[in-house]
Amino acid sequence: METRKHLAAEKKRLNTHNCAQAVTCTYCDLVGLDEQTALDIAGAYGTGMGNMEGTCGALVGAGMIVGLATKDRIKSRARMKEMMEKFQARNGATQCRLLKGIGTGKPLRDCPDCVADACEFLEEYL
Repeated sequence: METRKHLAAEKKRLNTHNCAQAVTCTYCDLVGLDEQTALDIAGAYGTGMGNMEGTCGALVGAGMIVGLATKDRIKSRARMKEMMEKFQARNGATQCRLLKGIGTGKPLRDCPDCVADACEFLEEYL
């Protein structure tokens, strides 16, 4: 598959999508989801579940696509775990607040780069 991670990262960079939307909308056609539904379903998950306390929205979006692609709860969870471990190893965190450097003053990764990373790991399973 030709990578789509740059398309997703650009959606976030242009601020037309939140992190979760950038991922879900970029891959929605591969799982039979129309783009408007993908946009709507992922709307609340940007900014770390809407409050920066939760998991990076890009990872949440990747998890949604994995679930729709596998249609298997056990496989989906295993793949999500692997994606989160890879993301953590690369970026030092999976929580939005930590990635953005809130409270530490040291951002670990910019949002468009988090989107690209989540997409890279997602594409290993599609």
